[in-house]
Amino acid sequence: MGKTTSLDLEYMRDRRQELNIPLQEMAESLGFKNASTYLKYEVGESALKAEQLPIVARKLKCKMENFFKFNFAEIAKKVEADCVEE
Repeated sequence: MGKTTSLDLEYMRDRRQELNIPLQEMAESLGFKNASTYLKYEVGESALKAEQLPIVARKLKCKMENFFKFNFAEIAKKVEADCVEE
């Protein structure tokens, strides 16, 4: 089993397949030579870096928020509220 992640890797895989984007094309968009390298990210064996997320989002024609299993906006509001209280 891959590493624990908060990214919705299933969404990323499904979206890539829905758009008929080959693994090799995704790999090349991130500067990787091999499809197998990108596949490690998609299955959770390797973790995507923050700076790679916008590239993947553009390629998958979606928002970065779609990659997260939790409601990003709600968490941001809570964090902001917590900061104001301190």
